[in-house]
Amino acid sequence: MDHGDHPFRVLFLCTGNSARSVFSEYFLRKLGGERFEAYSAGANRSGVVNPYTLKVLGERFGIDASDARSRSWQEFEKVEFDFVITVCDNAR
Repeated sequence: MDHGDHPFRVLFLCTGNSARSVFSEYFLRKLGGERFEAYSAGANRSGVVNPYTLKVLGERFGIDASDARSRSWQEFEKVEFDFVITVCDNAR
């Protein structure tokens, strides 16, 4: 797949953007390196990231997600993504 001169842009979409989509975003940021730009959002965002998500990412995987926040997919309406991945049925 040819994606031009930019990294693959990936959006992980879930209902609340409080746990699963945040995990996915930060795992891809760590594992994908410069090949990917990872983002996450919610179809009906909760407004907060689950504190256990941040704790597990930090303590178990050594990933600093202190800048994570619950976002609406509407923040990304004008962004062209290479992949949009839903991590729950409700966000489909």
